[in-house]
Amino acid sequence: MVKFQRQVQSLVKRKVIQPTDSIWKVAFLFGDDWAHWRKELEDFEFSMRDSIEALLAVDSWEEEE
Repeated sequence: MVKFQRQVQSLVKRKVIQPTDSIWKVAFLFGDDWAHWRKELEDFEFSMRDSIEALLAVDSWEEEE
């Protein structure tokens, strides 16, 4: 998830997407990889309606055991 977060941050810095956009907008940019990333996001309880800034605010991607 750290890699995904960095890629999304890069898209925001390049103004391809805005921090206030919904996560679903990223789906168009990740193409075939999107199914994997969507599952990962849902595992961390993100919805596709959450904002990109919420995704970028995560400090640690540790999973609970």
